[in-house]
Amino acid sequence: FTGIDWDVDGTMTTLIDAHRVREAIVVAISNTPLRTNEYWPAKAIPADALPAEQRAQLLSDGYLRFIVEELKPAIDATYRTNPSRENTLVMGASLGGLISAYAMSEYPDVFGAAGGLSTHWPANDGAVIDYLAAHLPARRTHRFYFDHGTATLDAGYAPYQQRMDAVLREHDWREGREFMSREFPGAEHNERAWRDRLHVPLEFLLGR
Repeated sequence: FTGIDWDVDGTMTTLIDAHRVREAIVVAISNTPLRTNEYWPAKAIPADALPAEQRAQLLSDGYLRFIVEELKPAIDATYRTNPSRENTLVMGASLGGLISAYAMSEYPDVFGAAGGLSTHWPANDGAVIDYLAAHLPARRTHRFYFDHGTATLDAGYAPYQQRMDAVLREHDWREGREFMSREFPGAEHNERAWRDRLHVPLEFLLGR
């Protein structure tokens, strides 16, 4: 997105060679110029909060249908996959963290875990947190990973992440087993920072 890659392949290779994660196929979906419209969870916005013409521009539900009904079946048909929910994970950063959490709440039979690095909870003052509070998947069969830094855009994320963590605890999700929430002091809101800590969510979500 900004010309710096996450080095997912390098981190995965290192972790697999060290037997710290299971082998997995990584499917990287390109950003598009409509990224914000595609990643903002449409159902999290109250019905009376947006005019009809603006709501029509929210594409997240169609984006998730594309992943579930077109992309995943194509991958499963082409590669040697384990297509089960337990072996299907989704992860992103910033708005990508929002759409990943939304994906698992909307398709709990497809995704068994979701990760959000520097999840952009402040959008619409945490509306997605409120939505997830009412639409969490079953805790014993699903896992969440969330984190944030403390610099640049991430500097304002802590109160929102604490709010999301409280929602999970109130619903009896077990920290360290069914969800993980981490703060990285000094980390900024960019791909370099996400690359540097990528091993943490991968080990939690794909650990042996």
